[in-house]
Amino acid sequence: MLNIARGLLLPAIFGAGVGMAVLLWQTATRPAPNAGYAAAVARAAPAVVNIYSTKVTQRSPLCRIPTYQALCDAFPGEQQVQNSLGSGVIVREDGYVLTNAHVIANAAEIIVMFANNQATTATVIGTDPHTDLAVIRVNANGLPVIPTRQGAPPRVGDIALAIGNPFGLGHSVSQGIISAFSRSVITSSPYYDFIQTDAAISPGNSGGALIDDAGQLLGINTMIYSQSGGSEGIGFAIPADIALRVMRQIVDQGRVIRGWLGIQLALQPPTVKGPGLLVRGVGRGSPADRAGILPGDIIVAINDTPAVDTHTLTDRVARTSPGTPLVIEIERNGQPLTLSALAGELPDPRARR
Repeated sequence: MLNIARGLLLPAIFGAGVGMAVLLWQTATRPAPNAGYAAAVARAAPAVVNIYSTKVTQRSPLCRIPTYQALCDAFPGEQQVQNSLGSGVIVREDGYVLTNAHVIANAAEIIVMFANNQATTATVIGTDPHTDLAVIRVNANGLPVIPTRQGAPPRVGDIALAIGNPFGLGHSVSQGIISAFSRSVITSSPYYDFIQTDAAISPGNSGGALIDDAGQLLGINTMIYSQSGGSEGIGFAIPADIALRVMRQIVDQGRVIRGWLGIQLALQPPTVKGPGLLVRGVGRGSPADRAGILPGDIIVAINDTPAVDTHTLTDRVARTSPGTPLVIEIERNGQPLTLSALAGELPDPRARR
């Protein structure tokens, strides 16, 4: 009888011990009640700044009205001051800040206010019109730098927190989730690849940080989709990897250098056997023109990258250094054909103005 009791007691004690260990582990790893995301915000917020810029225009909007043009021409010295606001993210401790190009466009003066309410002026290092990103710099060292994400990539449904300067109110945080990735069709530029979030993004948030629940940078908040002008739960951020790559090129080279072919592609692939994109236009004198690509050709692949969509193909070429050979597989009149080209450098749209 005693042996039977021992046989039952020992497994029970062992099971109780295992259960207690599991309970203690769950208690130790479970967030404290009402902890929220204060730790994530505390980690990232010191690296998010408020940006105030001033632009001096020579003419008021009245000068665009024909009735007043003669009067404006008679007083060419008339000036008007316009102020704008936005946000930025410190990406290097020696004073480099990432923001949106539209936040500091044509600014005569840029003021950066840090999380501790200290402020200083900043200078523009460079801008990239294709991604609406800009790098500015303040004369300071030892600044807090935004943590970059480590480990597994983010997923749809993950927590997303937006930090910025909405409506000039100062540091504010809004919570949401990652709603979608690869939202590249909301602008005409093929060099965007937005993260979509429902975290509230309002005027003044542009250039601020979208972070995860560990305080690590997910992206640079850029725009909203709204019919009212306010946040309606559809905001967009430039992914951190794209933003940081643009930043490094601007700092190291003064501009972003992208490979270029000079072709216009259909937004939707035509009905062909396998992937393919229709060539709608070829720039005169472009690398594609010199390679013999014609309107009506179907691009099947470039350097073994299938032409599954315009964004993927354009990004593949853009990441190619100018002068790099490109092997272009096409279909022409239903027949396969392989052409060779040398990647050119994507022209700066500002040079055509």
